[in-house]
Amino acid sequence: MKTVRFHRTGGPEVLIYEEVSAPQAGQGEVQIRVDAVGVNFADVLRRRGDDYPEKSPLPFTLGGEVAGVVSAVGGGVTNLKEGDAVYATTRVGGYAQYVVAPAAAVIPLPHGITAAQATTLVVQGLTALLALRHAGRLAKGESVLVEAAAGGVGAFAVQLAKLLGAGQVIAAASTPEKRKFAESLGADESVDYTRSDWANQVRELTGGKGVDIVLEMSGGETVGRALDALAAFGRMVVYGQASGEVATVDPQRLTVSNQSITGFYIGQYFQRGELITPALREIVDYVASGELTLHVGATFPLSAAVEAHRLLEGRKTTGKLVLEPWA
Repeated sequence: MKTVRFHRTGGPEVLIYEEVSAPQAGQGEVQIRVDAVGVNFADVLRRRGDDYPEKSPLPFTLGGEVAGVVSAVGGGVTNLKEGDAVYATTRVGGYAQYVVAPAAAVIPLPHGITAAQATTLVVQGLTALLALRHAGRLAKGESVLVEAAAGGVGAFAVQLAKLLGAGQVIAAASTPEKRKFAESLGADESVDYTRSDWANQVRELTGGKGVDIVLEMSGGETVGRALDALAAFGRMVVYGQASGEVATVDPQRLTVSNQSITGFYIGQYFQRGELITPALREIVDYVASGELTLHVGATFPLSAAVEAHRLLEGRKTTGKLVLEPWA
């Protein structure tokens, strides 16, 4: 089968499109013919060799969320059969024509959702929902600032914040086109967070108060400016470090205003089935009712993974990037 792996860390060019043997389903597993695999910023971090909560042993095949068709069933699996349309959280190995996943991590594809759309549900959708509700403790009527609001997580977060009762959603994005896109998803206002004074703009938009929640994924200087935009008793949820730059925060800065900074890693949440299962069901219900739009920004053949990574890393995309291994 065809796959994309990296044998050394580095820039997008280290991704190699090559032939390997297809994995076989073992006890309690199914083999999936992958029709679509999501490209996430976590893939960029692993490829670059940046700090990441899980190891990436070389050679490494990226790809943690796939959608396709069950092509083989291992022993002991009774809830799935060959030909079932499914999506799965594989954690790794998805940049390939076939992948093996535990049957427990495989979910039937909801009717009316394409394989490409399904790849947006798990990492981006669950990150946005759980970061807002569980980590950020969003209360009805509160205000939310969403960084990278036109990206995969951001597009979900803008919509879900509204669905969860946020009174004001401010989108932060780097270009007029991205800000317009975020506003089309329901953001009340938007700011250019490449400008040095954007925190002042946020305070003006909130009547001088600042926002109650910031979803922070940039790192570096952006963290300090996001804190400048945060209200008293505000919560910052840090779920990424796209810039690759380290941020330093003096804890004393948080005390007078009773602010807090919370880390968020979706991988750890997969150990909490009592949170993941109902959250995923809630997202699917929002999609089915038409209240939530799944936005696929662009699709690429698997052989073009290098180009997909260049676009994602360069912040030149909106919505979800998807690889199609059989295209």
